Amino acid sequence: MNAHPLQPASRHGLDWTRALAFLARERQSFAERNPASAALAAQASEHLLFGVPLHWMNDWGTPFALHVCQANGAQVTDVDGHTLVDFCLGDTGAMFGHAPAPVAAALVKQAMRGYTTMLATADAAAVGALLAERFGLPFWQFAMSATDANRYIVRWIRAATGRKKLLVFNGCYHGTIEDVFVDLVNGQPVQRDSLLGQVYDLTEHTVVVEFNDLPALDAALQQGDVACVLAEPVMTNIGMVLPEPGFWGEAQALIKKHGALLVMDETHTISTGPGGYARAHGIEADALVLGKPVGGGVPCAVYGMSADLAARAVQAKQDAPPGHSGIGTTLTGNMLAMAAMRATLAEVMAPAAYAHMLSLAERLAGGLRGLIARHSLPWCVTQVGARTEFQFCSAPPRNGSEAEAVLDPELEHLIHLALLNRGVMITPFHNMMLVCPQTTDDDVGQLLRALDEVLSQITLTA
Repeated sequence: MNAHPLQPASRHGLDWTRALAFLARERQSFAERNPASAALAAQASEHLLFGVPLHWMNDWGTPFALHVCQANGAQVTDVDGHTLVDFCLGDTGAMFGHAPAPVAAALVKQAMRGYTTMLATADAAAVGALLAERFGLPFWQFAMSATDANRYIVRWIRAATGRKKLLVFNGCYHGTIEDVFVDLVNGQPVQRDSLLGQVYDLTEHTVVVEFNDLPALDAALQQGDVACVLAEPVMTNIGMVLPEPGFWGEAQALIKKHGALLVMDETHTISTGPGGYARAHGIEADALVLGKPVGGGVPCAVYGMSADLAARAVQAKQDAPPGHSGIGTTLTGNMLAMAAMRATLAEVMAPAAYAHMLSLAERLAGGLRGLIARHSLPWCVTQVGARTEFQFCSAPPRNGSEAEAVLDPELEHLIHLALLNRGVMITPFHNMMLVCPQTTDDDVGQLLRALDEVLSQITLTA
């Protein structure tokens, strides 16, 4: 059977009619295997909008929401008693495993001493010192999420520089800070259509260029009105896009030349190593943001600043009239988050943990490449430390536009659902997988075997 000439490039090598029949069987199997989840989904739909705590929890491609009762280490147990090997890990929130013992112990101890007081604790001072040592930036503040941390650091930098504009890369994701939802469409900046409730034009203060495009970056910065460039060192949320050799070295020089500052969002790329991607690759950012992994999955985030930026930020605060700065909430820096971060930084995010994770990720990436070759699929594999992904293109994409062009949500959902039915869970957004310190060789083997079985069911037959 030949591939249909009109099918997207992502499906070359697949028998799509056969794949759809397979998908129907998998949906039926999921429904039959998960009656308790089905009952809870029906119950939740009576009072939860979209039937889930947040609407994107419906993005797994399952007939109804899977409900979980327990998560430990590299495993999740659902309410029907199935144990799943977890390669999603809370989309990085549990990068160091679910409920790591040092964090759990710290939370239990702190819970008996209070949750939140709007006051500092000894843990806060210790966390600041640990962050400075690890990431090389001397001054830090806290937030409840990476979204908030990105919003706050952009606000500080605008105040410190007097400049209003933010520059981001096309297809970026930095949480739900409104400023970043601007895309390039036919080369023109356009506010993202999917953004709900936005009442002012984001393109007035947000500049967007393609990742890896140095001439476009230079041209955008030449206007002299960009306060900062907010970027992941590797794009991760539209499918991974790696920086080309030399890109960040030249980009840093351009940013500095034009008087802007550089913010590295390492919430996902902390998978690279203990100091993140920027430190491992010599990127000297003016500020750094890190979200959910830093607290072992407890809601929290941090943002750090260079000494120069910190001095300018303090001066901006001192020069401002009294009143709310628009930065921080009453729960920012709460006692539970401080205890969790101290335990994570001191005992969990250790070199030994990374050594295990990176070795397993290498094995996973190699195994995925082998499967793709064996099934004659024009796909590729990208890896950033403990983070691995297969993409529906023969070579890694160079920018957000190329990465978006190869996304195929229907195919992704088929693969993800079939893996769930075989006891393996990967991230529902594109095809990203993480390993954690508790992931084993056997877990990686189970994932590869499951994916091999799925691909055997949907590829073209002789």
